[in-house]
Amino acid sequence: MDPAALLCLLMFVTACGFLLAGYPVAFTLGGTALLFTAIGLVTGEFDPDFIGLIPERIYGTMTNDTLLAVPLFVFMGVMLERSKIAEELLESMGQLMGRVRGGLGISVTIVGALLAASTGIVGATVVTMGLLSLPTMLKRGYSPALASGSIAAAGTLGQIIPPSIVLVLLGDQLSSAWQSAQLEMGNWSPEPLSVGDLFAGALIPGLGLVLLYIIYQFIVSILHPTAAPPVEDSAHNHNRLSFGRLMAAFLPPILLIIAVLGSILAGIATPTEAAAVGAVGAILMAGYRIDPANARPVYAATFALVVLLIMAQLFDLRMGRDGAGAGDKIAIMLAGLLCGLVVWGIVVSLMRAHGQQILQEVMQSTTRISSMVFVILIGAALFSLVFKGFYGDDYIHEFLTDLPGGKLGALILVMLVMFLLGFFLDFIEITFVVVPIVAPVLLMMDINPIWLGIMMAMNLQTSFLTPPFGFALFYLRGVTPPEVKTTDIYKGVIPYVMIQILALVILWNWPELTTWLPTVIFG
Repeated sequence: MDPAALLCLLMFVTACGFLLAGYPVAFTLGGTALLFTAIGLVTGEFDPDFIGLIPERIYGTMTNDTLLAVPLFVFMGVMLERSKIAEELLESMGQLMGRVRGGLGISVTIVGALLAASTGIVGATVVTMGLLSLPTMLKRGYSPALASGSIAAAGTLGQIIPPSIVLVLLGDQLSSAWQSAQLEMGNWSPEPLSVGDLFAGALIPGLGLVLLYIIYQFIVSILHPTAAPPVEDSAHNHNRLSFGRLMAAFLPPILLIIAVLGSILAGIATPTEAAAVGAVGAILMAGYRIDPANARPVYAATFALVVLLIMAQLFDLRMGRDGAGAGDKIAIMLAGLLCGLVVWGIVVSLMRAHGQQILQEVMQSTTRISSMVFVILIGAALFSLVFKGFYGDDYIHEFLTDLPGGKLGALILVMLVMFLLGFFLDFIEITFVVVPIVAPVLLMMDINPIWLGIMMAMNLQTSFLTPPFGFALFYLRGVTPPEVKTTDIYKGVIPYVMIQILALVILWNWPELTTWLPTVIFG
């Protein structure tokens, strides 16, 4: 074997060994890269010119506008989770659907989809729904397997339903891989790939997956009525659920989803700008939840924010520019007044959240999660750079292109490797380490980047749900009561894993399900 190829293989083996030994991911990746840089320099197998690219690679990460969306989306999700929005959604949906056979399971799926679209944090969603819904479902006579499986599956919807942090990170890495692949193929002016493209591409598959979950629960409730019985006393609860209370529970998160996704899909805002809108919306929702009796500042700020989004589409609100017409000047002045209302609502909401100790917890969690993401990104950037310094990308390209079956065989192998890695690594490490290495090769085989990104995201979602090592199962096991056995969780998620595989097969055969909407929206 070529010495450089051997060193590439040893890099992966060493990194996997340190990870399995329990060392932190970021330091494992960065430390392994530096170790093999030294080995490569001593043996003469490493190109020393790559060392000078390390500061440039780190600086490029620091100045990447797309990655600014990560802490903003994390803040939005944690703020919504701490403000008890999931609790109110589950309670209201359970009362609304309780009389229907299988209604509680369907409620969990619908709420999971809403939380996925508004928070996108898988672990928090699984734990929250496990704590709130699982005891109720078991008390109402639901099968432990069906109840735990429904909660675990609904919690993983945050991987595929936009705005998803997974799609943000995948979009950033695939964009770079797409540009690299196109330049390698001689296309010097390739069409850009954005996170918004992946958001649009994931919308139909994500909603289709929710529909498949609901159909399965409905079929189970018919074939096995005792596994998903209707709630006997739900008629009383249903009568108590007023229309106003239902709207108070569902309207704010739905409006937030529309504001974030709608602004991206309508071309009003970039994903980073939409994430900022989502963070502001989450602050306002938290302020309303804490003190609904004094909601005037929140209402005023929400109204002003909506009007500002509309005005940004109709007028040029850039200040200090030459040639602004009278209409634009009036619009800028009005926008300034509306910004004052937004600031008023934000300040009041933040003061309320601070008084309840919510803001402190949210800031700590956001800082911790965002720091983890970016430190791992820097370590992964060093790892992939050193890997390329050993010409590892050339070996991967040669290996994948020589596989039997052409691009079909290469794609199946990559998906299988990512699926298995999902048992041991989080999506962050897989996205930052595996995707930059294999994606350029796959994209040079004339594979659509949007379809590839959605397939990867759904594949990782399936991995996180698959027994015995799926991350979602460990999250749920930590909050389940003792009477629910681990085997019950495994039995409950297996049908959902089959649904995931069915969805992957459907997307494999009909890639238009991922590419049609981005084409319609963005052209």
